[in-house]
Amino acid sequence: MTSRHGHSGSPQYKTAAPSSGGERLLAFGTYFLTGLVVLPVLAIAIMAMGSSGNLWPHLISTVLPRAISTTFQLMVGVGIIVFVVGVSTAWLVTMCRFPGRRWLDLALLLPFAVPTYIIAFSYVELLDYTGPVQGLIRDLFGFKTSRDYWFPEIRSLSGAMFVMGFVLYPYVYLSARASFLIQSACALDVSRTLGAGPLRLFWKVALPLARPAIVVGVTLALMECLNDIGAVSFFGVQTLTFSVYDTWLNRSSLTGAAQIACIMLLFVLALMFFEYYGRRKQRFHQTTGTYRALPSYELVGWRGWVATAVCSLPIILGFVFPGLLLLSRASRRIEDLFEPTLWAAAGNTLWLAAVAASVSIGISLMLAYRRRLFPSKVTTALGRIASIGYAVPGTILAVGILFPIATLDNMISEASETLFGFGTGLLLIGSGTALIYAYVVRFLAMSYGQIDGGFGKITPHYDMASRSLGQTAWGTLGRVHMPLMKPVILSATLLSFVECMKELPATLLLRPFNFETLATTVYNAASREAFEDAALPALCIVIVGIIPVIMLAKTSADTFRVKPSAKRRTDGVGMVPAE
Repeated sequence: MTSRHGHSGSPQYKTAAPSSGGERLLAFGTYFLTGLVVLPVLAIAIMAMGSSGNLWPHLISTVLPRAISTTFQLMVGVGIIVFVVGVSTAWLVTMCRFPGRRWLDLALLLPFAVPTYIIAFSYVELLDYTGPVQGLIRDLFGFKTSRDYWFPEIRSLSGAMFVMGFVLYPYVYLSARASFLIQSACALDVSRTLGAGPLRLFWKVALPLARPAIVVGVTLALMECLNDIGAVSFFGVQTLTFSVYDTWLNRSSLTGAAQIACIMLLFVLALMFFEYYGRRKQRFHQTTGTYRALPSYELVGWRGWVATAVCSLPIILGFVFPGLLLLSRASRRIEDLFEPTLWAAAGNTLWLAAVAASVSIGISLMLAYRRRLFPSKVTTALGRIASIGYAVPGTILAVGILFPIATLDNMISEASETLFGFGTGLLLIGSGTALIYAYVVRFLAMSYGQIDGGFGKITPHYDMASRSLGQTAWGTLGRVHMPLMKPVILSATLLSFVECMKELPATLLLRPFNFETLATTVYNAASREAFEDAALPALCIVIVGIIPVIMLAKTSADTFRVKPSAKRRTDGVGMVPAE
């Protein structure tokens, strides 16, 4: 059965202060790690306090109103798309049986492996006036100029909403799908026994139970939308992020850019409040470790093919069309596949993303577990404060990291010079440590949100039973929570890994000398408008991202699904509930 609590859901038998050495170490670690994560943001805030001369009045009167309005419209449009597409497809593949469902279950995650700037560039190539689609229209109907016919303008706000929505929906799909899979079959069975049909079951039972996970997914998608620079600049959409980039590079005012970045914090604080509000007083605990087959419905006839079409459309728009274009362009540069530089960039990308994702998961576990052990406003605030790095554009975050890291590098070099007679130079920056630091700060919100939500689904009774049997806090974490949260940890690790692999702005600014990743290789080629040169490394990013996506989808399905009984009965509405 599933129990619902109106309080925080954390163990209430603990005191407000750590009592053992391990718990004190946990407390110190959370404060120290939170400080490291917040340090670059504080550096940005300090820079924002400087004077930008006469630029700030100009920004307030001309740039900011349009940028704020455009950013808000873009987030609303993308939010609607990711919610509708993510939740509807997750429900269909989890609760229904229809042609191709098994493969669509995996394929719906594929757009997540593709960076938004690659999809944006691909759609401009496809749908722009000089692209193959409009070229085919002119050839078929004999049109001579663009004034002879109407075609949607891809370089527009609506074009950015469309592309980003169908690229970012996997955030919601992944969270909603995991939540639907973990929901108690008993609760859904009771609803069906009381006469609830498929739609009523979805609206009245499954969707409210999944609301916390859906809110997390929508929030992550909107944060990614807020921080995007590649796609919006390609579509000519002036958001706050683009204004930061433009103010820094074109207006040569880092202070003004930092000031706009601080305004962006208001947007992310609003998103964080939205997430908290959506999950307030909502804790659903699985009180049994046994998962039975969920009450599912076999869609027969035309209903099954409609479900297949609904689930196929996001894959076609978010992956197949741009993927075919990438394959077409990459085939013209197939000889580059044997270039050592490409393999070196791929290796650099993999080890950086793996290390950064592992560190993010470790910090997230520490922060979320201390909040579970000692629920208070302080521990809640620590987790949310550590998540604000996701609000800062990668370019500005890189500058905020560069200042303290460079200072520490100089201190280490001076100490080495004094003690050993030689300097170490830029040790942290040159080794890639600064880049990993940027990745962790940038994407910690992603892993923390999922892991904190995972802890919220585990009943406090497990903690009480473990501690009464003599387990320490660390023993309870390792022997109770970690096995139960394996799917959540895998999901959070995947999200962090793929996002680190695709990160571009911070990588450009903090990478060591002569150090390339797949993202920087794509960017360097695309900046020269050499799409064919960028296609092969972009395709490598997609391929590398697909592998963990498929592994995660299969792992989560195997963890929570059991084979339904072969016995079925028809319910008279074209559906066959699986018993």
